[in-house]
Amino acid sequence: MSTDHSDTRIETDSLGEIAVPSRARWGAQTQRAVDNFPISGRTLPPRFIQAVVHIKRCAAEANRELGELPSNKAVAIVGACNDLLAGHHGDQFPVDIFQTGSGTSTNMNVNEVIAHLCEEAGASIHPNDDVNLGQSSNDTIPTAIHVSAALAVTEHLIPALEQLIVELGLRAREHRETVKTGRTHLMDAMPVTVEQELQTWAMQLQDACGRVAGARDALLAVPQGGTAVGSGINAHPAFGETFASKLADETGLAFRALPHPFVAQSALDGPLALSAALRGIAVVLMKISNDLRWMNSGPTHGLGEIQLPATQPGSSIMPGKVNPVICESATMVATQVMGLDQANAIAAQSGNFQLNVMLPLVASNLLDMTEWLGNSCTNLAERAIKGMTFNEARLAEGVGKNPILVTALNPVIGYEKAAKIAKEAFASGRPVLEVAEEQSGLSRQKLEQLLDPKDLTHPLKG
Repeated sequence: MSTDHSDTRIETDSLGEIAVPSRARWGAQTQRAVDNFPISGRTLPPRFIQAVVHIKRCAAEANRELGELPSNKAVAIVGACNDLLAGHHGDQFPVDIFQTGSGTSTNMNVNEVIAHLCEEAGASIHPNDDVNLGQSSNDTIPTAIHVSAALAVTEHLIPALEQLIVELGLRAREHRETVKTGRTHLMDAMPVTVEQELQTWAMQLQDACGRVAGARDALLAVPQGGTAVGSGINAHPAFGETFASKLADETGLAFRALPHPFVAQSALDGPLALSAALRGIAVVLMKISNDLRWMNSGPTHGLGEIQLPATQPGSSIMPGKVNPVICESATMVATQVMGLDQANAIAAQSGNFQLNVMLPLVASNLLDMTEWLGNSCTNLAERAIKGMTFNEARLAEGVGKNPILVTALNPVIGYEKAAKIAKEAFASGRPVLEVAEEQSGLSRQKLEQLLDPKDLTHPLKG
């Protein structure tokens, strides 16, 4: 019920009257949330709101099929949902992330906006009795977490990971014959090929991608139909299965009804598993980005093995300085994702009896993590990996002077004599081959065979 004024109108709910902006399509409960939670100024991500709208549309269709909702009301609700899913009225969802722990404020925000859009189209729809029919915030918001996260992983993160993996694979194949000094403890070690190094990163990403996909698949079981506490009170007995079938048809993902909805309403085990998998991607990106920064260091007094693309000036005072800013951006994203995963772990512990009460926090964090990781993968692929060049002369020089090559002589002359040769080569700055020719008793031909850097990168294939 509402009464229009110049700038506001009066809406009523079970607590009484409240003034709502005249142009707002939300109602009293949304306005109370706006007034009650002036916390961060951040609202839930549009992808999450769209997931709730998907739920409302599928719920209306399921209730119509089950004879719970008149066809004309279902058609009106579906029409309003279609309008929202087309990207219209995105400014009508103002509720802060830090709100009621169940996300009831956001659920009612969507219910009220849909009802108001129906009213504007000439249909009388009640936000609770019709839009929310057979549902509760306590099953809708957990389901929306599953839906929004699964879609974000499928549509954004996995394609971005695959792009980065492919780019690494292309660069690796280009440099399969390029040998460089390997490093352990940041110290010179036995040689590796550029292909081996880059392929390692690609395989790390492939494994991380598989773990994310597995966590995504576990979220396809949704608790919708559990209503208030998981028992399904006020919902048709077939609602959960019917709803899940329609959601699967609508999204193209194999959503199914969770046999025991209590699990996903009282706990956040599935979303937390995805959070951990996202943290795993962050760890891999941190490793890759830092390796790239080390390899790019210099260019004169660092490793100088590669040159990353120059994307912007690096200093406000030092002319000509160019920094590895794309990698730095990725490491900051990785750091933030690890922090959000910790927040999710704490939030997941807040399942008190039949309901977790930190749902909006986890909903927002998962989508931020997924979005930022996807963007970082794309950025690394396009602005770092694709255009980086290898200083092959410097790589070859470093390999030739690497005293650790003497390791290959251990089986022939023994560790102690090899160590003596390595120390002399390091102290004199001479190639190992020269020192070994003087001290090992082996012919130069034999030493060249034993110390060939390319062969040493594939000793098992020699």
